[in-house]
Amino acid sequence: MTPSIQSVDATIFIRGVRKTYSLAGSVSSSKTGKKTGVRDVEALRGVDLEIREPGFYAVMGRSGSGKSTLLHLLAGLDRPDTGDIIVGGCAVHSMQENELVKYRRREIGVIFQQFNLLPTLDALANTVLPGVLDGRPTKELETRGREILGELGLSDRLHHRPEALSGGEQQRVAIARALLFSPPVILADEPTGNLDSTSSAALWRLLEETASKRKMIVLMVTHEAIAASHCQRTFILKDGRVAGEFESHGLDPSQLAHRSSELARTA
Repeated sequence: MTPSIQSVDATIFIRGVRKTYSLAGSVSSSKTGKKTGVRDVEALRGVDLEIREPGFYAVMGRSGSGKSTLLHLLAGLDRPDTGDIIVGGCAVHSMQENELVKYRRREIGVIFQQFNLLPTLDALANTVLPGVLDGRPTKELETRGREILGELGLSDRLHHRPEALSGGEQQRVAIARALLFSPPVILADEPTGNLDSTSSAALWRLLEETASKRKMIVLMVTHEAIAASHCQRTFILKDGRVAGEFESHGLDPSQLAHRSSELARTA
């Protein structure tokens, strides 16, 4: 079996994180009506967030609140302008690019809304691809891949390509890929955005069980109260800042939506 490189430090610490994007050609001239110049957009305006123990967590907010930007920074896909980001003991904010490549491959798992599976590879090959890129032995990788896919109920789908899998099955393959190196943290970006309600509910339960069984952090970005209701704690993001947080396990979606709206309104 491929050796695990999991850290025992399943924690996330974010301090004073800011991120501004410059959008070219986004300012309209009052005379010509044409878009000219550059407009700065503050996506994150000093985010502070802590997760000290394994579990299933949500970052919830409306479109434009900064959710996806925050996830991209945690994943090392972008860099903050200022502030500290420490994930599983790794100081992501100060890593060099070659370190970030290894971090993204080994120390975290990322689940995207669009699945991001290669259409020419079957479920097993998509699952072990990070290990192939990391130079791990093929036989060990395949043993590990079969084990994870089996745990996720896909033993009979190992050699099916994405086009032959349902949306829920494709997302489970994406989860298997994220689990390949047993990372301390998994980041999920609107993971049920392309799934029907039945598949979505099954996936939320699976993520909750994964966090509990494997003693890892699963942090999900979502705008849906029904999704966050499956999490033990929810962080509310508004206008690039954390407006508040609360225990969400046991709340029904309407209660959670009301609580999040109140926090956002009074922030």
